[in-house]
Amino acid sequence: MGDQLTIQAHDGGQFNGYIALPDNLDTNAHVPALIMIQEIFGVNAEMRKKCDLWAEKGYIAIAPDLFWRQEAGVQLTDKTQEEWDKAFALMNGFDVDLGIKDLKSTLQTIRGHKGCNGKVGTIGYCLGGKLAYLMATRTDIDASVGYYGVGLEDLLGEAGSIQNPLLLHIAEEDKFVDKAAQEKIKDGLKHNTHVTMHSYSGVNHAFTRLNGEHYDEAAAQKANQRTVDFISEALS
Repeated sequence: MGDQLTIQAHDGGQFNGYIALPDNLDTNAHVPALIMIQEIFGVNAEMRKKCDLWAEKGYIAIAPDLFWRQEAGVQLTDKTQEEWDKAFALMNGFDVDLGIKDLKSTLQTIRGHKGCNGKVGTIGYCLGGKLAYLMATRTDIDASVGYYGVGLEDLLGEAGSIQNPLLLHIAEEDKFVDKAAQEKIKDGLKHNTHVTMHSYSGVNHAFTRLNGEHYDEAAAQKANQRTVDFISEALS
């Protein structure tokens, strides 16, 4: 279903994104778009599948290659230690501010797509959950969803800049976001009327990663349905 789309970076380079389009886009009215933000494993089969599923729901979905400045075309899984080691090395070498600039370039590109009606949301996982939060604080994106975002407790000073809906899914047993950090996030955002938070008991980081070590079907279905409802309302 998907294809590659070239995105022009703000500083003169270019990178690719995997884009999936609704089947009837040519005959349908223009539709909203979603920027799908990768985990630390790159634009792998999991991320491409997520794009395809959103396209089936009638959205344009694009997953930009955010590791391109280190290595283009990274596609890792969570199945071997070698892949985990590489994924963490890429994450540690990732420049978050440049990543947001690349996401801004993606936002500009997809808003200009001939099939897009101008409304764009973003959905991110893990590292992508952090970036989805920052897209809400640093851009005019229409809606953002973050799944088990890491490091949000250190970015609460930007929360006052959130002007559009933001949905956060928090795993209560997240091995990368401890209970103290979770409470700090909840306390720091609870009075922001643009932010909705859902906390999931008994589940670990990446509980929606299909076939992942911590996949929890019941919690994943609940979170994903909440996301579908949220995006439908926010981008209507």
